[in-house]
Amino acid sequence: MTEQTTFSISDLAKEFDLTTRSVRFYEDQNLLFPTRRGQTRIYSKQDRVRLKLILRGKRLGFSLAEIGELFSLWDETSSGSEKQLRRLLEVISTKRAELAQQLEDIANLQTELSAAEVRCREALNELQERPTNKRNAV
Repeated sequence: MTEQTTFSISDLAKEFDLTTRSVRFYEDQNLLFPTRRGQTRIYSKQDRVRLKLILRGKRLGFSLAEIGELFSLWDETSSGSEKQLRRLLEVISTKRAELAQQLEDIANLQTELSAAEVRCREALNELQERPTNKRNAV
């Protein structure tokens, strides 16, 4: 079995469970660079790898601009660079800090919701403990 060396837009869309419009969007963002045969886009193995990295970066919370910046740094050399790795570490550190803040915000929100729930239940219990005629006398 030979390994496929080129891919159509529908091949990539199907493999990565995307729409062809999404693949074209990444091309419009200068993240993918297919060749063309007439109106047909021909994607290389490198485009396939880049698409996989785009999707991984998005799952990790990277913006398309950050992904593009990392691709640009990679493209400067044949095997990546110290500059790229240092930038990636900066982005990872920023994402971790953002997630830590989000976790703290979520914990605070849960505390506030718990307090509101307790107050609501106490108020409901007070209303239910009043005699019926006082509840309806408003």
